[in-house]
Amino acid sequence: MKKILLSAPYMLMEGDKFESFFKENNLDVTYADIVEHMSEQELLETIADYDGAICGDDPYTREVLSKASRLKVISKWGTGIDTIDIDAAKELGIKICNTPNAFSHPVSDTTLAFMLSFARNVPINTENIKKGIWQKTQCFTLGEKVLGIIGLGNIGTQVAKRANAFGMKILGNDIRVIPPIILEQYEIEMVEKSEIYKRADFITIHCDLNDGSYQLLNAKAFEQMERKPYIINTARGGHIDQTAMIHALELDLISGAGLDVFGTEPVDVNDKIIKFNNVLLAPHNSNSSPKHWDIVHMNTLKNLIENL
Repeated sequence: MKKILLSAPYMLMEGDKFESFFKENNLDVTYADIVEHMSEQELLETIADYDGAICGDDPYTREVLSKASRLKVISKWGTGIDTIDIDAAKELGIKICNTPNAFSHPVSDTTLAFMLSFARNVPINTENIKKGIWQKTQCFTLGEKVLGIIGLGNIGTQVAKRANAFGMKILGNDIRVIPPIILEQYEIEMVEKSEIYKRADFITIHCDLNDGSYQLLNAKAFEQMERKPYIINTARGGHIDQTAMIHALELDLISGAGLDVFGTEPVDVNDKIIKFNNVLLAPHNSNSSPKHWDIVHMNTLKNLIENL
């Protein structure tokens, strides 16, 4: 019987679904007691007992992997594998699997939801009416605004598709060459990031998190933002220097932010970022969709079994 560590939050939420699968495949599964992910110390103390792991954003560092004497495979629930030391896993012969293009539709929908909430003043109007304030506010349509997309992979392209349908001017930036058919179809103008900072009314991030994209929105970037854009981040918290963003909000360098991801998760109740009325927040949940969850559940289990 193979021992499996399950620490992917969305699979833990629906654990009953998988009991028959685990039994049929002779798997002894430990369900981690977590809110968002295990700590490095928790993994260091337990990982040596397992032949396989199904993880979320747990920190599978070189130190953790060096303790994983039995581990054959880490099956990542979802796409992002930036919390796993890929080089160390390769050296140790541990297979890393994920599900590419897993959540392009729900994440891009969430990105547009943040944008529409700001454009149509949904949160402000709701709060005003709850307080007994009947005040008409100035709104705008997305078609009046310029969107800057940093990262035109699967999710960024789906955001462009939706934004194009609203008539937005779209600026794009990516380290890769984007197929001309995509640029033509969604009317995307490829520019440097500095041009996005200068011209965009909304800036949304959809690139991988790596050394080149870590804190790409920093103090220098915020100072270049001439049109006081709204910042949308449904990718990774590490893309934004949160201290710099708080400073930008305080100085009115940006109009607001829609954040589904943070540098530290869960967000502390005393974190300054939650005090701003022009910041919309979500608990790293932009991928939420029964249809797409089920697809990723099955792919994650398939990747695990095929590599044990």
